[in-house]
Amino acid sequence: MSVLTKITATLDTMSPADRQIGQFIVDNPDEMLRLSSVALGEQTGRSQSSVVKFAQKLGYPSYQQLKLAVSEAKAQQWRAPPGMVHGSIDRTDGYVAVQQKLVAGKLAAMQQTMSVNSEQTVTRVLDLIDRAERIHLSGVGASSLVARDFAIKLMKLGRNVLHDSDSHVQLASATSLGPKDMLFAISHSGVSIETLRVAEIARGQQATVVVMSSMRDNPLSAIADITLHSVSDEDNVRSSSITARDAQLALTDLLFILLVQRQQDANEHIHRSEAAVSALKLR
Repeated sequence: MSVLTKITATLDTMSPADRQIGQFIVDNPDEMLRLSSVALGEQTGRSQSSVVKFAQKLGYPSYQQLKLAVSEAKAQQWRAPPGMVHGSIDRTDGYVAVQQKLVAGKLAAMQQTMSVNSEQTVTRVLDLIDRAERIHLSGVGASSLVARDFAIKLMKLGRNVLHDSDSHVQLASATSLGPKDMLFAISHSGVSIETLRVAEIARGQQATVVVMSSMRDNPLSAIADITLHSVSDEDNVRSSSITARDAQLALTDLLFILLVQRQQDANEHIHRSEAAVSALKLR
């Protein structure tokens, strides 16, 4: 039973305060995912503590865990386009079924990731990127691929970016960061030892720490100045962190496009980069 179904089924037995919070979540799940516990309390005329206690009564240790459950419930309700199926990929699935389920999983992960990150949060991250003298990108495994892709995009905008796939180099680079610099750490699980250690070093250097991680409580998000969330139902594709990677890429692409919009000389930087590469192709 999804959390939205559970709330709906128990509304009549809830106290007036809990019923008001629960009804708002059921009627506006997308908006709830963008709200903090304080903001949800304001929307429903209740206190922040009432919202937190509501989550705990449903069996979730924190409001963030409740948001994760609502996000997962929304993902389950998501309807794929006509002719496309959405579900777990089995060993017995044929070629076409695997194609359809894979694409459906990717689309669901990206759609949910976009919905849980508010415009206010994304704007704060953009402001931090704009103010940073240097930006250090960190991640291991599939997250390292996302970090590299974002680093290249930022370089095209003329940003001073540090990135290396070797975690030892990431650690060494973090020691050179200062109060005017920023670490952008990517880890869907939020428990990758290497990325966590890089973040701890950056924090010790008084650099701003921005994290991209899942909505679950985790050590990496706990030390971040601000966290962007990636949503992924890896039960649909168990061979690798496929949907998590696509969710992360979608979010970094959003950041890049918004940076291009706000940076006056963005096109000039991009065209210079394209011209340099084109010259090599002509040879």
